[in-house]
Amino acid sequence: MTGTAEMTSTRTAQRTGIAALRDPALWADRAAAVGLVALVLVFQLLDPGFLAIGNVRSMLLASAILVVLSIGQAFVVATGGIDLSVASTMTFAAALFGYGFAHGWGLALCCVVAVAGGAVVGILNGILIGYGRITDFVVTLGALSAASGAALVIADGKPVTVVDAGLLALSARGIGPIGWSVIVAAVLAVVGHVVLFRTRIGTHVLAAGGNPEAATATGISVARIKVFVYAASGLLAGIAAILLVSRVGAAEPASNTSFLLNSVAAVVLGGVSLAGGRGGIVGPVLGALLLTVLSNGLTMLGVSPFYQPVAVGVVVVAAAFLTRWRR
Repeated sequence: MTGTAEMTSTRTAQRTGIAALRDPALWADRAAAVGLVALVLVFQLLDPGFLAIGNVRSMLLASAILVVLSIGQAFVVATGGIDLSVASTMTFAAALFGYGFAHGWGLALCCVVAVAGGAVVGILNGILIGYGRITDFVVTLGALSAASGAALVIADGKPVTVVDAGLLALSARGIGPIGWSVIVAAVLAVVGHVVLFRTRIGTHVLAAGGNPEAATATGISVARIKVFVYAASGLLAGIAAILLVSRVGAAEPASNTSFLLNSVAAVVLGGVSLAGGRGGIVGPVLGALLLTVLSNGLTMLGVSPFYQPVAVGVVVVAAAFLTRWRR
């Protein structure tokens, strides 16, 4: 009798496991992780050099900037908002860095100015959205244009070459194949995860995104939360600017809008609800890695760079489609 009961229990468990695998919600909740693994396997089969140490290092370095931007975007989207100015804020911060470097301010002061400049843009966004009650789309769209223009004015439309051994070490050195910029991004991801899930402010962020009226009724200042998340996004954009300058060796005043699209795509792939109230950091980080792997793999296969935005767009739409099954 005991053996029969054990067999029945085993069969029930197997049926439950099979049913779980057939559940679309299971795959939708893990879209970034599943997609990342699938892409790595496909590209490795098509090009055996894909997982070579040098290429892995290159992909990790390329993903570090997007990971940092995606962390800030994840906080904003978790409140039901969106930061369209994140890429322009990064460019503005990079221009500030280049201006300071050109005038001999010193590396430390240049970094502080870049991060502070990004944070100021974020704080202004948050104040206008939270206290001014202006739609986030309008405010951040305006900030996108203003920050891009300010970057061009500060740099006089010209890139500033940055030659500093300490700064370039962020990309050129590290621990094994892992560069220092990747370690910086990983540390920021851990900090973001802790803040979102282990602190009161993180609970308030999710509450404000899930139901602003109920959050206000419980004493949460939704306006302050808005200022916090946009300030965090701006501050992280400032840090991303430093990583970008260290990688290219110059402060470019021209805005790269692909970072905006990819940061939103990474967040959507990572399972953060565009409606707010649902967030995470691990998912967007995996989403950023997936997009980097996709771009790198297509390049290695000789696919024209003109088709790469098409591939990213398809991935974003597919991820958005999967949200209908997410728990």
